[in-house]
Amino acid sequence: MSFKFEKLIIWQKSMSFGEDIFILSQNFPKDEAFNLTSQIRRASDSIALNISEGSILQSKLEFRKFLGYSIRSLAEVVTCLYKAKNRKYISEVNFEEMYNDSYNLMNQIIAFRNQIKE
Repeated sequence: MSFKFEKLIIWQKSMSFGEDIFILSQNFPKDEAFNLTSQIRRASDSIALNISEGSILQSKLEFRKFLGYSIRSLAEVVTCLYKAKNRKYISEVNFEEMYNDSYNLMNQIIAFRNQIKE
């Protein structure tokens, strides 16, 4: 027994991505707990949440819309990564790794969304 979204590679990868962001953000300063730390965690979690929500009992058009929300959340994560790098909370190496993961995940979500036809 499983939910439809559990079989989606984009959901599986977005779940792993969210965990990687959580681990990375554990090193942010305590005074960012309610700001950047919270924002990047919520945005990264929102990627998988929107994929799962959109896949259940939705029309193809609605599912495409929720995948768009996931892509927007991913863009938000990238902006937070820039903020973290600029504030010296993460190294250039960490930034590049997560940036590349973000870019690859975005392209996979877009490719999946483009396969969904009305």
